[in-house]
Amino acid sequence: MRFPMLIAATALACAALPVAAHHGWSSYDESKPVTLNASFTELSWANPHGSAKMRWKGKLWDVILAPTSRMEARGLTRAEIEPGKRLRLTGYVRRDGTTEMRVERIMIGQKTVELR
Repeated sequence: MRFPMLIAATALACAALPVAAHHGWSSYDESKPVTLNASFTELSWANPHGSAKMRWKGKLWDVILAPTSRMEARGLTRAEIEPGKRLRLTGYVRRDGTTEMRVERIMIGQKTVELR
């Protein structure tokens, strides 16, 4: 009887790991939106959401994007935001000072894509 309980407990613990690692939106300061011109230095077009890196304020920042399926459904392609392309980003930075930004909107030329 103990062995099945041990297996069930282990399965639940393993299932909780990805959830614990995911970003909570409350850690970003939504009272202070930031809009800036930048270009990504790295881009990951992957699930559970896209991510990138950029230089801003003399530091390397992590950039949290939307799920790739949502970005594609809203008309954004990977090619449009490849590293080196100039973008205008609007989003929120972390409250705790971590160099991370959650992007809400990407503007490329006259095109605006809402990510959330």
